[in-house]
Amino acid sequence: MDRVINRFIKRPDAAVRLVCFPWAGGGSTHYARWGQILNCSVEVYAVRLRGREARAKEAFFQHMQEILNEVIDVLLPELKEKPFALFGHSFGAMTAYAFAEYVKKVHSLEPVHVFLSGASAPFSEMRLQAPRRSQLSDEEFLQWMTTIGGTPPEILANSEVLKLFLPALKADLSVVENYRCSRPQNPFLSCPVSCFDGKEDMPHDLQAWKIITTGDFNVHMLSGSHFYLKDAENEKVILDYITKHLETAEMNYL
Repeated sequence: MDRVINRFIKRPDAAVRLVCFPWAGGGSTHYARWGQILNCSVEVYAVRLRGREARAKEAFFQHMQEILNEVIDVLLPELKEKPFALFGHSFGAMTAYAFAEYVKKVHSLEPVHVFLSGASAPFSEMRLQAPRRSQLSDEEFLQWMTTIGGTPPEILANSEVLKLFLPALKADLSVVENYRCSRPQNPFLSCPVSCFDGKEDMPHDLQAWKIITTGDFNVHMLSGSHFYLKDAENEKVILDYITKHLETAEMNYL
């Protein structure tokens, strides 16, 4: 499991697990670090995809179902053992949605809370009409990355680092651009769904996420652009919110 799931701190006695899915091109370290910040009742499982970090020599995923198959194969016993929640930003939000839908449909398992960030719902018109970025030239791609922010300037200026970074990012974007799902006819979740986004990011259809659940739904806008969640103050707001709501979910579960 440690090849696919990064856990900085293992907490076998934790009451709930938080499974975190990376943004496009991202690794697992940002979320794994949350395991050192959140209280001992939460164990963080940061998903590490193929083609990065310790898995750098493995071929990138080409389809969303490949990601789901691997992560669920590793996590299914854990998901059955105790309550779990999901977090995903951008590409990670799409993956979290696909994961939640699949485990509910195939295994009758449901998270206690879904936290989604920086993305329109995959079935929304806004998302379906979004331009395809994975086919851009490297020069055009870098220009786009500069506009959305969040990538350190020293990476953008280092051609050798970019040779390592761009393939993973483009591969993930290709997966999400080719991911298609039907608009749910009925909500398939009953747990709360919380959405976060940066006020200065490009607009996302966050309200479209509401139809996936009969549970509580809310939206939180924080200062910043696409990678607003990397800001220390915003991260604290998000983690305080997650802690509060997972503690509530834990009590409800008991």
